[in-house]
Amino acid sequence: MSLIFSAKRFFTLIAAMVILTPTYAFHPGEPIPEEEFEVGEMIMHHISDAHEWHLWGGHHNSVSVYLPIILVDGGLKTFSSKHFYHGTPKKAVVDSLGKTVEYIVGSGPAAGYAMFEEEIYKLKDGELQFSKMEKKDGNEKLVYTEFPVNASALDFSITKNVLSLFMGAVLVLLIMGSVARFYKKNGPVAPKGLAKYLEVLIVMVRDDIAKANIHHHKYQKYVPYLLTIFFFIFINNLLGLVPFLPGGANLTGNITVTLFLAVATLLVTLFSGNRNYWGHIFAMPGVPWPVLIILIPIEIVGIFTKPFALMVRLFANMTAGHIIVLALISIIFINQSEAWGMLSVPMALFISVLELLVAFLQAFLFCMLSALFIGAAVEEAHH
Repeated sequence: MSLIFSAKRFFTLIAAMVILTPTYAFHPGEPIPEEEFEVGEMIMHHISDAHEWHLWGGHHNSVSVYLPIILVDGGLKTFSSKHFYHGTPKKAVVDSLGKTVEYIVGSGPAAGYAMFEEEIYKLKDGELQFSKMEKKDGNEKLVYTEFPVNASALDFSITKNVLSLFMGAVLVLLIMGSVARFYKKNGPVAPKGLAKYLEVLIVMVRDDIAKANIHHHKYQKYVPYLLTIFFFIFINNLLGLVPFLPGGANLTGNITVTLFLAVATLLVTLFSGNRNYWGHIFAMPGVPWPVLIILIPIEIVGIFTKPFALMVRLFANMTAGHIIVLALISIIFINQSEAWGMLSVPMALFISVLELLVAFLQAFLFCMLSALFIGAAVEEAHH
């Protein structure tokens, strides 16, 4: 009960932070400028992290949930991200290719800061300056617009992915806590309620993943870790399939998240490694020492390439699915004809259904390969 109470209190605190910020921007009657539809910009907007949770609409008719900005810059500064979005002043520069590059200058409590590509920088002389600026015909033109030279504040903001991370973690705690209480109270009986649906997945992780790859009864202490990463990835993969609803951020398509999960598996593997494991890396039996000079660096590199593969596989597969769906829907707007919906919508629906399988498959593969790496680290020597 204390776990559930703590989880609910934590979730309520995060929800209150979001609700107490201004939650929408709607300015009826204002003209909406017609702009050319940019497929790449639209796709990146939906799959990237942001300090607001855009729900629907565009330009001045957009409806968004504004998330709290938390900066450490000469003290703690907190304010709503609304001061960086709709209705706030923008400044524009022109790069060397003639493309206009805009950045948002904060207003109100955000004065003195600017946001460029969702990164917050401190203004210098009221401007956001970029690297390698040159002057031509009296006009400033940017050679590179990707690298602002302004200092950045220490940013601990609750972004869309961070909020989704909290929600996914709370869901894992609530779901697994409920199942654990059922078995603790009733013992090994026929499952009911939520346990009835999750027992098959729990048994699969225990028997087909942990027990199959980690031998000699050593698998038991790794089952909690494997269950945690499996359900965390699986739940957040499913939440990522609803990008316009709360909880629908592209969390597992964020390489920072997949990097953390891969590092967690790497640390568990390294700290579980026994004498046999390290011996096969630094002193492989039966191998002449001149060959060891070549093999040892390869084995050391292999330690890090394995979790790297875990990181990239999860990130690439989940991101690719979202990109394909958005690209198919974009066909309607590129051709400016609803008739194309007869082709793009069924194809996007098929890919979305396929992503349900991918959501499970990627969680299964990440968990299984983690168990395989741990099993290799704890394997005893064979004589």
